[in-house]
Amino acid sequence: MVQTGAPSARQLLRNAVERLTQADIPEPVASAEVLLAELLCVRRSELVSREEPQTNEEIALYETWISRRLQREPVQRILGYAYFRNLRLELDGYTLIPRPDTESVVDAALEVIESRDDGTCRVLDLGTGSGAIAISLASEQPSSDVHATDNSESSLRVARRNAVRTGSKVRFYRTDLFMGLDALLANSVDVLVSNPPYVRSAQIETLAQEVRDWDPRTALDGGPDGLGFYRRIFAEAAPLLKNMADVVLEVGDGQAETVLELGQCAGYEPMGRHTDLTGTPRAVWLRWRSWG
Repeated sequence: MVQTGAPSARQLLRNAVERLTQADIPEPVASAEVLLAELLCVRRSELVSREEPQTNEEIALYETWISRRLQREPVQRILGYAYFRNLRLELDGYTLIPRPDTESVVDAALEVIESRDDGTCRVLDLGTGSGAIAISLASEQPSSDVHATDNSESSLRVARRNAVRTGSKVRFYRTDLFMGLDALLANSVDVLVSNPPYVRSAQIETLAQEVRDWDPRTALDGGPDGLGFYRRIFAEAAPLLKNMADVVLEVGDGQAETVLELGQCAGYEPMGRHTDLTGTPRAVWLRWRSWG
């Protein structure tokens, strides 16, 4: 229902930006625009030209969403989904919000998959969360045989729904990294990919509030030096990997060389790095040789 004198989308947006700015909320314009555009199912660029009054229901819901953003709740948590590459992925409180940085990991994995001459390439995504990496690879390389793991049943339910919604074929398993996969995937994985937790435990409290308070700690905490999961991956992956299998891992700022060295010490051959849009190394690539 529209009441006489109800504000237009343009007026709602102006008011929201002002409130978010005064509260020192990061990216106030983007936050206000994305929420309103999603509410009205229009492009952000169309908002400033929408002069017609909004309905009471739209006004009330937008007010609720802006109030939540004022509490530093991320836009993706408010909406219940996030955009990643060409996908819209459902989220819940147990799934990490997929971020543009991880798109660089998908790019690196796609390059590796496309460079292989293995016919159907078997891919394993560790710690899939919402399924962002696995579903992207399955949708963009549909001839690949994609498998994914997570230790959270809630996350896996979300990932399965995302795979079904996008029409992507991915097989999901609940497991702690590789545990129990020997009988299913022994010596068969061509490409291993993961965005493991890599934040130092002591640094988590220094992260932006949107990350610290809203992303699951288990998806962030990489142990005292941030490298605990890389050590586990390098130590435990070998029984599942084919000879000459490729390993692509997301890394945090300043971690690329250290992770490559850890892999080399564990018998993996460092192959390269993949940078994000800012030129920061965001993924490392290694190769497993099962002999010599």
